[in-house]
Amino acid sequence: MVGIAAAEPPNIPSESTARSELAALRVAPDGSSSGYSRDMFPHWSTVSGTCNTRETVLKRDGTGVVTDSACAAVSGRWFSPYDGATWSQASDVDIDHVVPLANAWRTGASSWTTARRQQFANDLSNPQLIAVTDNVNQSKGDQTPATWKPPRTTYWCTYAKMWTHTKYRYALTINSAEKSALTDMLNRC
Repeated sequence: MVGIAAAEPPNIPSESTARSELAALRVAPDGSSSGYSRDMFPHWSTVSGTCNTRETVLKRDGTGVVTDSACAAVSGRWFSPYDGATWSQASDVDIDHVVPLANAWRTGASSWTTARRQQFANDLSNPQLIAVTDNVNQSKGDQTPATWKPPRTTYWCTYAKMWTHTKYRYALTINSAEKSALTDMLNRC
């Protein structure tokens, strides 16, 4: 579709870097969800003025985004690389935590400080946040690539690179099924 850019979070590693990062990750069974709450990860922090993390990602990942005085997107277009859909209403778009908060909790974040969890939930410097179709994001929930992948198979390579880099950057563990799925997805690069 001409004129509609795909969402492109920063610092997506090369395939070779992602493979090295994947090899360096510690494989371990997921921990408990005990004590988990989204509230343990303060998210949509103020970035600048009245703009929070969600609004910042909507502007970064959209085309022709116009915001009101409260920084809410009132118009624009968003292409969701997960499913190939294009949206013109910000309400049809979710900001996906590539590595879901609940998964992070079970794989190491339960021991983090609140400040570290807030950094993870609002990370604009790494490929952890991306604007995607809301119901696709909701179908993902807190699943790993072992049980959920973007509907567009052409995006699997990029998704695996983003997931792996985020896990590596935050020293989170992966389980064996997740490692196998990520390896298969990187083989599509």
